[in-house]
Amino acid sequence: MTSEPHRLQYLEAMGLTAWVARYRLPNALETPSCEWESPAPEPATAPSERLHALLGDAGEASASSSEPQESAVRPPSGPRKARALLGDLMPGESSDSAPAPAASSGPATEQATPASASETSNEALRFTWQVSCLEGRWLLVLPRDRGPSDSEYCLLGNLMRSVGVVPSQAPTFESFRWPQLEGLAVESPLEEAQDGLRAFLSGRRQRGWQPERLLVFGEAALTERLLQLADGHSALLSLPVWQGPDLQTLAASADAKRALWPRLADWPRLWSGGDDDA
Repeated sequence: MTSEPHRLQYLEAMGLTAWVARYRLPNALETPSCEWESPAPEPATAPSERLHALLGDAGEASASSSEPQESAVRPPSGPRKARALLGDLMPGESSDSAPAPAASSGPATEQATPASASETSNEALRFTWQVSCLEGRWLLVLPRDRGPSDSEYCLLGNLMRSVGVVPSQAPTFESFRWPQLEGLAVESPLEEAQDGLRAFLSGRRQRGWQPERLLVFGEAALTERLLQLADGHSALLSLPVWQGPDLQTLAASADAKRALWPRLADWPRLWSGGDDDA
């Protein structure tokens, strides 16, 4: 079973706001009072199992209460469909896998302690990302607590246009912050943060996000741990990854722009759907 605070946190990450009645409506009967038995202690479960259980419960509830015209914007019903919703985003997931420890802590926007210290202190990892998805295909991540400035936004557009990557709509960034709720008990800080990221991306799949590539502008130890980056690939999301300097660095340095230019050579082919191994 998933505790109600953890349920609300994952639902918030998915973009689903839970409604809880806090006041008695006019002319409504008073809720009868009764004695509640103290629940037995629940066995410890992995964060990923709690997330699957939550999605299963949320899917069944939405199926029983939603009307036909609302089905297009609600999560799929049933545990199997809820698990399928996450299937593409977390293949190869295993609750037994141990996260790789980080060599150093991240910047101010990604406050975290090394893996061993986090596991003993049971404090939630804290970070804020700016996330967008080009045409629902390329996932853009800025590991920072604010969106790009006007000059940085213009720079990003110029970079894409210079190599022929021209989406039909300009990228719109939205913030993803973890934890969503403060004061919750934490068992596995890294795994719970990764599950929160999966829940966030799963909620955006309803908007047409089907990421096939990940672009990260900025380098931070916590980002690499969360995404499990290695050899240009994210094991967490099972996506190829391109990682470059932060937009602020690029905007302020001509040398950084010149060094970046050769690394954009493959973007036109990848954007047009060329083979990654070509």
